Amino acid sequence: MTLRVLLVDESTERAELLKETLAQLGYQVVKSVKPGEDLVKEMASAAPDIVIIDMESPSRDVLEDVQTIGREYRKPVVLFAHDGDEAMIRAAVRAGVSAYVVDGLASRSVKPILDVAIARFQQYQALQDELKEAKATLADRKVIERAKGILMKRNQCGEEEAYQALRKLAMSNNQRLVEVAEKVVEVAGLFRS
Repeated sequence: MTLRVLLVDESTERAELLKETLAQLGYQVVKSVKPGEDLVKEMASAAPDIVIIDMESPSRDVLEDVQTIGREYRKPVVLFAHDGDEAMIRAAVRAGVSAYVVDGLASRSVKPILDVAIARFQQYQALQDELKEAKATLADRKVIERAKGILMKRNQCGEEEAYQALRKLAMSNNQRLVEVAEKVVEVAGLFRS
């Protein structure tokens, strides 16, 4: 599979050299832009698989664009820079850069760097998805527990009986247990007002 690349470079000559290197490695540069152009807009039109930024030192605007790309497009971003300042590296990583490579790039190291960046990005995204799922599950459990507590108090029954009542209601209405629990909590809230 040919990976589509959005290339951001402040130097036209350097961008051309990088394009040639990427083409030799089997990548397709779908768009080449300069920093300061609307990177988020270019993402939408170019639909790349990866973003490569090559610049002396990333600006705050570029890092904000990287953050938006990570949030809205979920694509790996590799940043080749000549600025090895620790604060800048930390800011870039916080913004969502998958790989920050200091002292520019050498042709022979481009592919391994991109491979590692893509793998790390995929691993990070999988962890983010797991975290999101775990938070949703926890939120669902809290609602179900509240609904059980309401039913236990209202019907003066035990926890298992309240759970079975929720479950039976969910099955008879062809709904998820958490949906029924949310309705129980909502209705109980109406009676408190």
